[in-house]
Order: sequence, then structure tokens, then C-alpha cells
Amino acid sequence: MQAFPHEAARGGGTPPRLSVVIPAFNEARRLPPTLTRVAAHLEADGSWLPAEIVVVDDGSRDGTAAAAALDRARAGVDLRVLVHEKNRGKGAAVRTGFAATAGTWVLLTDADLSAPIEDLATLAPAAAPRAVAVGSRAVDRRLVSTPQPRHRDLMGRSFNLVLRALRLTRLGDTQCGFKLFPGDLARALAAAQRLDGFAFDVELLLLAAHWGVPVNEVGVHWHHVEASRVLALRHSREMLRDALRLAWWRALGLLPPPPGRAVS
Repeated sequence: MQAFPHEAARGGGTPPRLSVVIPAFNEARRLPPTLTRVAAHLEADGSWLPAEIVVVDDGSRDGTAAAAALDRARAGVDLRVLVHEKNRGKGAAVRTGFAATAGTWVLLTDADLSAPIEDLATLAPAAAPRAVAVGSRAVDRRLVSTPQPRHRDLMGRSFNLVLRALRLTRLGDTQCGFKLFPGDLARALAAAQRLDGFAFDVELLLLAAHWGVPVNEVGVHWHHVEASRVLALRHSREMLRDALRLAWWRALGLLPPPPGRAVS
């Protein structure tokens, strides 16, 4: 992994109140307006400053890192771009991003802003004083302005049924890419997370619950954006495989213990 064009050295100033982690794969077109919108919202709101945005380019082939770095001068918040030399998967990109943060809080959001950054105000109360707030399309479907294609919706609902059958979650939607974590928890999760694929959300939430951290589901606005990186057949198989792995690890007592607690 490398930083692009280099990772800014952290000085001795005030650590950021919020770190925004954006995993990105071939997002040269969509990422610049997203960075502008996120930075503008944080500046206008003011309550999350100082803030940083950490973009993780997961082996893109379209100049994603260079496109993101162009916004370095415009962003009113600190912007860092980290690069995986090869595509490793969204879970790996999130792990890299979380580990690189310094914020009191860490927001995970997608490069397409399917859930708007303005709904950070909706997540925040559900995360206080120390919980994970999970943006959800299932809590109030009236907030979904542009639905997914039918096959994608069926895929998501079926996966959620599998997760419930395996007792990996009670949430109605684990896969919405809009979640707020306490910063120290996000960095601890980065050290413990093992899945590289799209089931990483399930692993993060399972580990948080396993460590005794409340996980709260909150309805957020959402609109479907075309050019999704999810390949229905291939990624459905991978997500099912990884869900079974998580259930197996839990049954055998192989989930990592909370930070600072030795394995008994």
C-alpha cells in the first residue's frame, strides 16, 4: 500500500473529531463531486470539525487516486488518499481506511453517496454515547427515493434472511454503506477484521456486538445509483460463503476477543 502522493504527517495539533472513510474502486468520475459535497457539508455544519477524509483506492485502473488528490486543495478538511497496488476487495479497503484514521468518530460512506452525507445528523444520536449507528433502508422504506433493480433487492433481502437464520444479525439491513463508529472501536475492528469481500459489514457488526458494543439501526434516505460494483451472481456466492465462515468461527469460539482481553 502507498499513499498518494504521500501521506500527510500528523502534527501535534487537535485530532479530528470525525474521520470519513471512503473505499473506492474505479471511481474517478464520481469521487471528486462526492469529496466536494462531504467537505462542504462538514464545513457548513461545523460541529464535526476538525475533520479528515480518508479515501482508499482499492487498485483502481481509471486514475481514481489522482482524481481524488486533485480535491486536496479544495477540501476544507484534511484529505488523504491511500492506494492498494492491487484490488483486494471492499472489506480490505475499509480495513486500511479505518486503521489510518485518527478521529474521535469514524463515518463509513460509499463513493456514490447513495445515502446522503446530510443524514450524518440522523446517525449521530444513535451512536451516542458509545454505539455503532447503522444506516438502514429497511427501517423506513419511504426514505428510499430510487429503489434498486428487482434482482438486487431480492439479493439483499435473501442475504438478510440467511444472516438471520445463522443468527449473525437482528438488523434488517447490514449492507447499506453508511455507518458511524466510535473511533477507537473502528481502529480496533480494523485490527481484528478478516474478510476482504462485501460481507465485511456483517463481520464488523458481529464483532462489535460480540464485544458488547450496542449496534443501533437507523432509517436513512437512500437512492440507487447505477454502475454498482456488486456483481450479483459472483458476489452473492462470496457473501454466502463468508456468512457461513462467520457462523463457523463464532460456533468454534474463534471470534477475536475485545481489545485488551486475552483469549481464555
